Amino acid sequence: MKSLSFLTVLALLAITLSLTKASDPSPLQDFCVAVDIPAYGVFVNGKFCKDPKLVTVEDFFISGINKPRTPNPKTGSIVTPVNVNQIPGLNTLGISIVRIDYAINGQNPPHTHPRASEILYVADGTLLVGFVTSNTDNRLFTKVLYEGDVFVFPEGLIHFQANVGKYPAVAFAGLSSQNPGVITIADTVFGSNPPIDPNVLATAFQLDATTVMDLQTKFKK
Repeated sequence: MKSLSFLTVLALLAITLSLTKASDPSPLQDFCVAVDIPAYGVFVNGKFCKDPKLVTVEDFFISGINKPRTPNPKTGSIVTPVNVNQIPGLNTLGISIVRIDYAINGQNPPHTHPRASEILYVADGTLLVGFVTSNTDNRLFTKVLYEGDVFVFPEGLIHFQANVGKYPAVAFAGLSSQNPGVITIADTVFGSNPPIDPNVLATAFQLDATTVMDLQTKFKK
C-alpha cells in the first residue's frame, strides 16, 4: 500500500474542517476531555470531563491512522475508528474520523450511524458506494468512486461501500459526532442477543423460519 501523499493529508484536514457544524451538543467550555473515572471529573455531556488542570497535549492526539490493517475475512473490510474513545479531547466537540481498509471484493456492509452524517474520501482504489432514503420512497443513490473522490452519507440512512477495483482500497471518513455509533443491518437483525423470534423475521423478510434460523446461526456472536 503506498504512503499517503501531501495532497491526501490536506484532503483529510479539509474533511475534518468541513464538519464545523456538528450534530452533537455544542460544548459549554473550551474543552471537555473524557475521563473514565467519574471521581476525577464532572459530567457535562458525552463523557465525564477531566480536570482542566490535569489535561495534557496527549489528550488531543493519536498516531497510526496511516497504517493499513488486515480486513475481516467475513466482510473483506476493517474500520479503524478515531473517536472519543481513542482521543479523549474529542469529548463534546462533535467530530470523529475513521480509516477503512478494503480487501479485493471486500465491502463495508449496509449500516447506519444513528448520530452522525458522514463524508467519505477515497484515498486509494475504486469503491461502489450508496445510501437508501427512508420509507416509503426507499430511493437508492449510488456511484462508483475513484481515488480523490468524496461522497456524503446523510445522518441515519443505510449506506454501504464495496471495493469493485482490482486492488485493495483505502478510504477515510469524517463523522459529525464524537461517538457516531454504528448499526450493521445484518449483524443487528440476525445477530441480536437474545435472538429475535424467527417468525417475526420470517414475515418481515418474506423468508421461511428455517432460513432465518440458519442466518441467525451464522451471525451469532
